[in-house]
Amino acid sequence: MNKWFNVTLLSNKTTQTVLRLSIFAVLAVVCVLMFPRYNNAFRYHYEVGKPWGYAALTADFDFPIYKTDAQLQTDQQQLLSTFAPYFKYIPRVQREVKVVPLEAMEWLQKEGYSRITINQTKYPVSELYTPKSAYAKFGYDCAINLELDTARTEDMRSKLLATISPTQGMVQKGEKIIDKGEIVTERNYQILHSLRRAYEDESLGHRQRTLSIFGEAILVMLFLCLFVVYLYVFRVAYLRSLSTVSFFCLQMFIVIALACLALRFNLSVYLIPFAWVPILTRVFFDSRTALFLHFTTILITSIIVPAPVEFFFIQIVVGMVAVSSLSDMTRRAQLVQTAAWIFFAQSVAYTALSFAQAGLWSSIDPWMYLYFAICGLLTVGCYGLIYMFEKMFRFISSITLVELTDINSELLHTLAERAPGTFQHSMQVSNLAAEAAKAIGANALLVRTGALYHDIGKMTDPIYYVENQIGAENPLLKMDPRDAAQVVMAHVTEGERIARKNHLPEVVINFITTHHGTSLVRYFYNTYCNAHPGEQVDETLFRYPGSKPSTKEGAILMMADAIEARSRSLKEYTETSIAEAVNQMIDAQIADGQFAETPLSFKDVEDIRRVFISRLVAINHHRISYPALNK
Repeated sequence: MNKWFNVTLLSNKTTQTVLRLSIFAVLAVVCVLMFPRYNNAFRYHYEVGKPWGYAALTADFDFPIYKTDAQLQTDQQQLLSTFAPYFKYIPRVQREVKVVPLEAMEWLQKEGYSRITINQTKYPVSELYTPKSAYAKFGYDCAINLELDTARTEDMRSKLLATISPTQGMVQKGEKIIDKGEIVTERNYQILHSLRRAYEDESLGHRQRTLSIFGEAILVMLFLCLFVVYLYVFRVAYLRSLSTVSFFCLQMFIVIALACLALRFNLSVYLIPFAWVPILTRVFFDSRTALFLHFTTILITSIIVPAPVEFFFIQIVVGMVAVSSLSDMTRRAQLVQTAAWIFFAQSVAYTALSFAQAGLWSSIDPWMYLYFAICGLLTVGCYGLIYMFEKMFRFISSITLVELTDINSELLHTLAERAPGTFQHSMQVSNLAAEAAKAIGANALLVRTGALYHDIGKMTDPIYYVENQIGAENPLLKMDPRDAAQVVMAHVTEGERIARKNHLPEVVINFITTHHGTSLVRYFYNTYCNAHPGEQVDETLFRYPGSKPSTKEGAILMMADAIEARSRSLKEYTETSIAEAVNQMIDAQIADGQFAETPLSFKDVEDIRRVFISRLVAINHHRISYPALNK
């Protein structure tokens, strides 16, 4: 049976691993399929006025130098200036005067034709009349006797234009095209463009295109594999989470797809807010992962963008600024500030890079600053994506945590009304826990939020808990210790029910279910044992259902909750008595194995002890007695 169970468990684990890795594989395939195919074989990127950033380029084969559109248009205009449209006589109409319709005369003047052709003979346009001009000239009405031969005119015009050569000269195999570092001139650009056309010509065959796509696929897979290796070495918990892997891949897909669309529609790739990736990842996870995911995304995008070195340089700056300016997003205004810093950093990086490459003011494209500004505005739109991804993947952001810590919220307001003692206890616990979290580098905002809600289950029957009795008799003392323990422990399950009813995030609910772990309700357990000496006591009747905390934040809350309650029972508040109470409580929890599943280190525990002692001493400090006024 155990062997079958182990085999099944291993099979499920393997299936989940394959599924997570398959998401990355699907992303790689989709990226390659989305890539624009306009420059499959020719992988060089160049701009007039900027240096050639590759090794010296020589021709691998003979190819013609294609004329520019402006040159072709000039050749056409020159050739058409000698063209004479074809007209024909209308049968059975007098031919003494050449009369054409007014529309035909206006068309000839508009197109700039100086001659026409009638029966293979050329006549100047000045010999043509319209009915009106003929009457003015000869004093009598003249019938229209000529009409435009549209079909023949178009045919002869097309044949004439077909004689124009689209090329001017040839580049011989082995001829040097451009040297490394050489500034790309108009002539260089024309030759490079001609080489690009030659590479993209279907006559080059399918093999080169296939190899190009294969190379793209290998590069994309390489970049994604490096990211997976990073997760495996430094963030294995992320790699084991299907939702987290899906989140990372979805982010990359969105911005890469937007970049591909921009390139297909001849838009600037700098309009795309690549900062979404590091911002979203930083909001939900950590800075290192945010940067690594951003670098992976822009490496993949660099395969298809023009001037990839410039693009990669600027986007590295964007990622670093986004992560640095958004260390902990708790206010919406921070996103606007981050967008402004990104715009400034992009502008400075682009300007500096342009000067470094060309050393000319003319190398600056003013439109780039407009693209950066639009990109900055789109970056602010990331706020809506934060909310969407929170709901989609059940993540929680600092913004949501800040909203949950509002003590005027409906749930916390109800807790303060129904169980004021529990509410005050939760406030004190949240302050203690947040300070301890800061001391060991844990998430202080998260543990503060969890502490505010950890005892909401006590709202149902607040009178059973001593902090809410305000001098009244404790009804639990009249009950059997076993039943009393069940009543006390019920606040955990009741708190989970209330939390789910109010749609609290799962990470907050986790604090409610783990803040006592599987510890004993020690007061009633000891009471029962003392009343039944020698009896084998079933501890499960006095143990919380758990589970145990699995994070540093969960462990901190368990300590803070127990220590804050213990501190209220001290007979005297001195540094010695407080330190003794703190150490006893934490040592008991450690001995009970409550922190066995958390990543706390010995140093973390010692730092937490120190913070708790100093904070409790400060809270319970002595005040001077004010003398009475003698009358």
